[in-house]
Amino acid sequence: EGAAASLLKSLESLSTGDAKQLVAHLIAQKKGEKEEEKAALASAAASYLVPPIPDDLMPSVEELLQGEGDEEDEDSRNKNAEVRILPRQLNKFGHAYGLGKRKAAVARAWLKPGTGQITVNNLPASDYFAGGVSEMYKVSKPLAVTGTLDKFDVHCTVRGGGTTGQADAVSLAISRAIQHFDPPKRVALKVYDLLTRDSREVERKKPGRAKARKAFQWVKR
Repeated sequence: EGAAASLLKSLESLSTGDAKQLVAHLIAQKKGEKEEEKAALASAAASYLVPPIPDDLMPSVEELLQGEGDEEDEDSRNKNAEVRILPRQLNKFGHAYGLGKRKAAVARAWLKPGTGQITVNNLPASDYFAGGVSEMYKVSKPLAVTGTLDKFDVHCTVRGGGTTGQADAVSLAISRAIQHFDPPKRVALKVYDLLTRDSREVERKKPGRAKARKAFQWVKR
């Protein structure tokens, strides 16, 4: 308080210009002191050494790389992660049978050793699905991924649905027939996801709606 009172008296005795210069000098001096304090704190933080972590608290590299399920035994592992080889299933004629469904289409396939001919409803598959290349690609994909394009003859019957649904149904039927005829081929079919039934279907129209979810255009009045 005494220093402040003496400073006020000295300011009163000075002229306006000298008083302004004195105040500016004091402010600069105060700023300099703050900068020195900041620099001292920064140097102290930089020179601060982090104490070492005890060995009993730091995990080893093996523990860091080890997964959560590595300690599980064989009985508790996920059984779906392994591909099971099913027994061979043939009818009395030596043919393998497969059933496939997609949307509203239902397909049945009979597979036997041959030269690679595929018939759908008593027509060559290229003629039955003459409208699109994607349908023929889906039908022949199970034979292509298993390397049996020229080793089997396939006879299919399909009903219901459109061309896309029928092609997917035929593909699933052929895939199941291949795994019944040659069970080890199931591994390749599972890798390309050709043995999974696609359960997606068109959602039904709802009352008061234009479609399943779409609403009519709103009119205020």
